[in-house]
Order: sequence, then structure tokens, then C-alpha cells
Amino acid sequence: MKLIVQIPCLNEAETLPATLAEIPRKIEGIDAVEILVVDDGSTDGTAEVARKHGVEHVLHATRSRGLAATFKAGLETALALGADVIVNTDGDNQYSGSDIPKLVAPILRGEADMVIGDRRVKEVQHFSFTKKKLQTLGSWVVRQVSGTKVPDTTSGFRAFSREAARRMNLVSDYTYTLETIIQAGKKRLAIAQVPIEARETRPSRLIRSNWDYVKRSAATIVRIYAMYEPLKIFSYLAAAFFVPGLLLSLRYLYYRSIGEGQGHVQSVLLAILLLLLAFGSLVFGLVADILASVRRLLEEVLYRQRLLEEKIDRHGPSGFGESRRSSAEADRAERKR
Repeated sequence: MKLIVQIPCLNEAETLPATLAEIPRKIEGIDAVEILVVDDGSTDGTAEVARKHGVEHVLHATRSRGLAATFKAGLETALALGADVIVNTDGDNQYSGSDIPKLVAPILRGEADMVIGDRRVKEVQHFSFTKKKLQTLGSWVVRQVSGTKVPDTTSGFRAFSREAARRMNLVSDYTYTLETIIQAGKKRLAIAQVPIEARETRPSRLIRSNWDYVKRSAATIVRIYAMYEPLKIFSYLAAAFFVPGLLLSLRYLYYRSIGEGQGHVQSVLLAILLLLLAFGSLVFGLVADILASVRRLLEEVLYRQRLLEEKIDRHGPSGFGESRRSSAEADRAERKR
């Protein structure tokens, strides 16, 4: 059983040594613990610091690609390295490495596919009142759209089983925290949460302002939810057009019935426009739902491709070919009998 702790980093040379020092190298139920530092184009020598402190795997990008792309690259690399469990933590030492055994325990017991570290946001003293409220509201919204019960959806301290990591297909270019939870909920993965410690760190490089955070997070949630539930999204939009269109139509019919219909032509035109928009939205929803079905099929193909690549990595191309030839020869021998 191999655990890989991946650490996405952007100019974390100063705090990375403390983060690495806390990561336990021996955990009950784990045979090997390895560290993967994913350097997102740092200019302060983060990659060199990682190597000097004994990090087994360092993935360095020549330019910054963003947190979501860095996380995705780390996940794919950890899978290729044969990780059975993957823990993601931050390089700014926000999360305590001593909590890693507690984080992976539900996966080792077979109780969860994904485990999120719960910072208990309302109790974190260094979070401002506004940040606490935004975090609480955002987590509630994510729970509604994902069908999960995760209390702290923006926590970056989380663990994935190998199966859960294979199922992740990130498309967001902003952050992975919300998207992975929505995907996990829609794919019926078992999610658990454990209480963890959260330290005060430097201001986030991802969040420029509270308004920017709300705007970009809301866009991410709507986009991902629409990918998995497009018919619902467009049905709500169609209803928003249909109801006022229907009311205006009934209003016109009423006035017409009492002989005053000629003075309400504008209502008729607006009603027709709204009903056409409702019909168009519903048609778009049906088309989007078909595309969502195609996406699910493509995700299944990608999942099976990952399994095939893992098999080839374990046995090598020649071994894989020999296995197929042996199977074919066995079939021919069986037919001769």
C-alpha cells in the first residue's frame, strides 16, 4: 500500500521545509510514504528546496498554469507512480502533517473514496467575519448542487483513494476544491470528513478580493453543475420565461373576453416572445442533456484507458502483448479439442 503526498507549490521555498518536516514517513496500514512536489513555475527555487529536503518526486513547470492545472498534474503523476492513496496538502504549511494518518484512515478502512479535512470554519480565529460567512454560504451551495454533506468544501487538505483519483476529470482552470466535490457527488463516490487544524498563513494568492472569490466560485459551481444536470438548469430557465408568458396570455384573453382586446397588443407580442424563449430554452436543455450523456460515456472511456495504461506500466508493452497472445493460443487449443 503506497501513499503519495502531493504538494502543489508556487514560490513556497520559505515555508516548504516546515511542511515537509511534518509529513509522517510511517503510517499504520501504509507500506511506503512518498512525497510529490508539483512546482507551478516558481521563481524562488522551490524545486531545488524540495530536492534538498529529500522529496522523492519533483514535477516542475516552466511557467505558472494555475492551481487547478497543478493539482490535476499532481493527481495524474501520483497515479502513474502507483499510489494507492493520494493526499493533497498546501506548501504554505496551513495544514498539519500530523493529521495525515487521521485523513487517510477512512480510506484504509474501506469507508470512503474521498476524505476532506474539516477546518471547522466558524471556529477558526484568524478568519474574518466576512470570510467565515462566505465560506459557510459557499459550502451550503456546493452541498445542494452535489448532494453531499461536506461542511468545508474549500479545504485543500484531502485524501483520495486510487479509484476516486481515476474518476476525477477536472475542467476548471480556477480551483479544484469545488469541482472535485461536485464530481464525487455526481459519481456517487463515498465522501467522509475529519476535523483538522488550520494555521494562519500569508494572504491567499488565488483570491484577489472577496468579490472576485464569490464571482469566480459561483461561475465554477454553475458551470460544473450545468455539465452534469443541464436539463434541470435549462428547465428552470424555461420556467422563468414560460410563467410570465402564460400570465400575459391569460391577461390578454381576459380582456379579449370583455371586448377590450385591441388595447393590449403589446402584451400579446411580449407573451409570444417569452413563450418562444421558454420553448427554445427547453430545446437547448434537451440537446445539452444528450451532450452530458456523451460526456459520461467519454469519462468512462477515459477511466478504462487509465486502467489499461496502468496495466501496461506494470507489465510492460511486451508482457501485455504476451498475455494477449497466450490467451489467444489457449482459445485456439480449446477449439481444437
